[in-house]
Amino acid sequence: MSRVLISTSSFGVVSREPLERLNEKAVEYRLNPHGRRLDKSETIHLLHGCDGLIAGTEVLDRDVLTGADALRIISRCGTGLENIDLGAADELGIAIRHTPDALADAVAELTLAGLLAVLRSIATADRDLRAGTWRKPMGRLLKGKTVGLVGLGRVGKVLVQLLAPFGGRLLATDPAPDLEFIAVHGIGMHDLDFLLEHSDIVSLHLPLTSGTRHLLDDRRLASMRSGAILINCSRGGLVDEQALYRRLEDGRIGGAYLDTFEEEPYSGPLRELPNVVLTPHIGSYASESRARMELEAVSNLLQFFDGRTTT
Repeated sequence: MSRVLISTSSFGVVSREPLERLNEKAVEYRLNPHGRRLDKSETIHLLHGCDGLIAGTEVLDRDVLTGADALRIISRCGTGLENIDLGAADELGIAIRHTPDALADAVAELTLAGLLAVLRSIATADRDLRAGTWRKPMGRLLKGKTVGLVGLGRVGKVLVQLLAPFGGRLLATDPAPDLEFIAVHGIGMHDLDFLLEHSDIVSLHLPLTSGTRHLLDDRRLASMRSGAILINCSRGGLVDEQALYRRLEDGRIGGAYLDTFEEEPYSGPLRELPNVVLTPHIGSYASESRARMELEAVSNLLQFFDGRTTT
């Protein structure tokens, strides 16, 4: 019988179907007992005796993977793999799977929602009204703006389609562009510096790697068009948060929406700024996408187990 740890804290809340599929296959599983992201010691303890892991965003470095002597498969419930030591996993013979398609709609829609919230100062208006202040902040339209997409993968492509009714100009940068998609949607492809200088709105859609960490450092943030808006529903480490704070405070950047942070839970100074909208990494937290993502994570796990037992 296979034994599996499910470390993501909300697994099975939206739908019981993923857990029922494990039961149907006689897979013994244990759920995250803490209701939050696990720390390293908790992960090592809970992984004892498990040959499978349905992973969230916890750290799975060499120490954790070496300590999990029975582990054979990590099925990531989500898309990012930056918290996994892929080199160590390969050395130890641990297979890696993830679910990159399931959350594209949810993240793209959240990106659009956050962008509109910043443009119309919705969070500020809500806070004022709840505090008893009737004040009408003057906002800006999305219609006709130039939007720059840093990364044109699954989420970026969905966002392009969501932005279509607003008109405006679309710019993008991507290391492996889909030329057919770009032509159909009339997207201008440019290098990052050009995109930052010419975009009213910059939205990040990249994985976090050694090459993309702090991609938007102080120099690049300072090069953005005056009053531009920055959106990051991708990975927190893409942006130098201290530099972003300075550029928001001095008005170089007009506003920002962040759903991801370098350290989570986030408790930094960006919370103090009125021109920033913050959410606690809820990109995949739409019930439809969440259910699909969990089912895909289970399917990836079961396919591995089935393949292993027949070879």
